[in-house]
Amino acid sequence: MAARLIVVAALAALTAGCFHPLYAEHTDSTPAVREKLMGVEVLPIDKPNASRDARIGVAIRNALAFKLYGGPTGMPPTHKLSIKFTTSRSSLILDPLTALPANESYGIDAQYQLTEVATGKVVLSASTFARNSYDIPGQLQRFARARAYRDAEDRAAQEIADNINTRLAGFFYSGM
Repeated sequence: MAARLIVVAALAALTAGCFHPLYAEHTDSTPAVREKLMGVEVLPIDKPNASRDARIGVAIRNALAFKLYGGPTGMPPTHKLSIKFTTSRSSLILDPLTALPANESYGIDAQYQLTEVATGKVVLSASTFARNSYDIPGQLQRFARARAYRDAEDRAAQEIADNINTRLAGFFYSGM
């Protein structure tokens, strides 16, 4: 039993130096992940003006800009990020008496590309998704249904921004 504990402690000691925080400052001259993320320009998302998708595109772009820069703008761009997405909405549960939906699901499927400004080369191409369900609190409460739908859109947009930010941070950290 004591020998097992010694082996576990020795292995833990060997791997203790392997941990390096993602957003930590570097002691050498290489830029930190935070600085690299600040060099990503998020391009406007192309959707028809005054549409629901345009509002969602602005929400995704704004949330992502805040995550990347901590504000509305970053440093001079070294990379450009283009995002395209589609949305879906489906009824999950129907009321057996009225055949109206009691629970619905809202989803966003996004594809994005990171392009290096200096070379024009696409260095990262990936996709992500978000799914959120929401309850409809009574069939005659139209405003509550509309508000629940909009909240689901906002949560999904935030989740898409989180996913893209995490993937970009991983990309810059690994140097790939």
